[in-house]
Amino acid sequence: MKNRLRQFKIIFGTMFLLFTLSGYAAGYKGLTTGGWQIRFDDQKGGVSLYKKSKNICEGLYASYLWGEQTVTTRDYARHKVSIRKISDAFGKGTLYKIEHTDKSLPKLTQYFYLYPDKEYILTEFSIEGKNNVASNRMAPVNVDRMAELLPAGDNRALFMPFDNDKWIRYQSHALNFDTLTSYEVTAVFNNEGRSGLVVGSVEHDNWKTAVMLGKGDHRNIGSLTCYGGVADELTRDVKPHGALKGKKIKSPKILLGFFENWCDGLETYAKVNAIISPPKEWGKAVPFGWNSWGALQFNLTYEKAMEVSDFIKQNLQNNHFVNPDHTVYVGLDSGWDCMNEEQLKSFIAKCKSNGQIGGIYWTPFTDWARDPERTVDAAPEYKYKDIYLYANGKPQELDGAYAIDPTHPAVEAMMKKTSSLFHRTGFEYVKMDFMTHGAMEADKWYLPEVTTGIQGYNYGMQLLDKYFGDMYINLSISPVFPAQYAQSRRIACDAWNKIKDTEYTLNALSYGWWQKYIYQFNDADHIVLRDATDGENRARITSGVITGIYIGGDDFSAAGGKDGKEKALKYLTNPDINALATGEVFRPVEGNGTQSEQIFVRKEKDGTFHCALFNYSEQEQTVTLSLDRIGLEQTHSYQVKELWSGSRTTAKNKIEVTIPAKDVKVLEFN
Repeated sequence: MKNRLRQFKIIFGTMFLLFTLSGYAAGYKGLTTGGWQIRFDDQKGGVSLYKKSKNICEGLYASYLWGEQTVTTRDYARHKVSIRKISDAFGKGTLYKIEHTDKSLPKLTQYFYLYPDKEYILTEFSIEGKNNVASNRMAPVNVDRMAELLPAGDNRALFMPFDNDKWIRYQSHALNFDTLTSYEVTAVFNNEGRSGLVVGSVEHDNWKTAVMLGKGDHRNIGSLTCYGGVADELTRDVKPHGALKGKKIKSPKILLGFFENWCDGLETYAKVNAIISPPKEWGKAVPFGWNSWGALQFNLTYEKAMEVSDFIKQNLQNNHFVNPDHTVYVGLDSGWDCMNEEQLKSFIAKCKSNGQIGGIYWTPFTDWARDPERTVDAAPEYKYKDIYLYANGKPQELDGAYAIDPTHPAVEAMMKKTSSLFHRTGFEYVKMDFMTHGAMEADKWYLPEVTTGIQGYNYGMQLLDKYFGDMYINLSISPVFPAQYAQSRRIACDAWNKIKDTEYTLNALSYGWWQKYIYQFNDADHIVLRDATDGENRARITSGVITGIYIGGDDFSAAGGKDGKEKALKYLTNPDINALATGEVFRPVEGNGTQSEQIFVRKEKDGTFHCALFNYSEQEQTVTLSLDRIGLEQTHSYQVKELWSGSRTTAKNKIEVTIPAKDVKVLEFN
């Protein structure tokens, strides 16, 4: 009898498990794992998500453009849920799969990846047919009305730009917009309590992705759509996104998570991207250095470059302006072609004798001459008109240059020729500029299998890695993603010497600091000191130090003015400030700035805590800092040193700081 009962229990248990996992059970199509709950409602055709009993969303569905028709999972007649355990790069979890079928439509399969110890889920979907299917818009996440996620208070949504061209800005928007489109990722958060939703794409092989938010109220956004297939003025496109084609095509994979701190959420988002596409490795210290585009620009000459190298060696390297590897990078920007090959070799020999690394510049996806009949030097069988990216039959112009097809064999020939010159002459660092040109949507590409701008860009960047991959690659004007082809990227557009330039750079740090986790370092652009106030100099240097790589830009040649040199000697040589330049990023304390945030912090591995406070205004400001708010123990007593002046004080509970107009204070708490 006992054996029969035991057998019955085993059989019943097995049947129950199969019954549950199959998804056929009439009342059970859900899953609970860790803090996550997911359930599919086949009557409404949507998915409900809960995290620790918090309603994240209800009625989530997928959609795609099929010809002129928008098709959603709600349009399908049959749905089948299955559940299985998985183990992948993100950890151990569960795959919740929903197969949607209908005689008149391609099969659609939704995938939800849930990990019990993660604050996010991942989702994507595919469509497939007996014959080829095609779509240029696939949206894994559609919610017509979001659940009430945030408490009352200062609720915000983040606009993130696609690239860093044309002095575009990040923005933290109050929830009073009709619609808001952010590129690749957004955060919807409460600034006071800091909790927030983060949604964004973590794959960047085929699609340009956008997150579109609809009108809600002060407590919440309304609708939410995250889709691959955006192509508009801010992606620098003049025609629709290209279509993916094949018997089976896939959407971008999307992260959706709710976090106690939206800053942690964006850093997690970046780290998930880095798991899928690891950052380009760099085993050396953060670059300290100089770039010729700061002040010299097209006045660069061989003689001046040699003099700059000597000035840095004799005045800065021996005075704390040197990275932990005891090197400085000296970079020749646009205009370096005023030198012949022997002069370039001589310049590198000078750099090496001075304990420096030589840097150079190139724009691989542009034709600045805009001369269609000109012969391509590296591939004389082609003219430039053969290699342009055309849109609606016309060459595409951006920033005064025609865009070039990264998949054309002439581009590889140019890369081979240019990299050969850089390697022969001894350069180890290259700044690659105006990269967005290579990501533009086009009528067609040389390679017929390439059908989207991001596919073409990835192809070109893989070639770049092939020919320049042993050099340090710094991207200037470029999309944020894909990120795996360079050690660093300019966090914003060009910035010069005034407080407005510091504020502009820090606008990008305020809402894009997390890009440190997809690149080895962020780049705050070269730091020019001449013709600015002392406070502006301190603020601009600090903006570079707390962002990432640390690059000066004044004219240090013999004929260069005294102002830039004297200020470099005074401000680029502060040992306490320079010690902060490790490449590790500071992050914002608040997220509600109308322009840039003013307060940035970083906790060091040894327990030291640093806080930078900026004043972008024309008047002196006094700020009262709550130690708890910036991340310190409110009940502890701290020794505080201001690193620019060396002044010292103590703080407990709070500290009052007065910042002169157009200046900065950098506090070290011990």
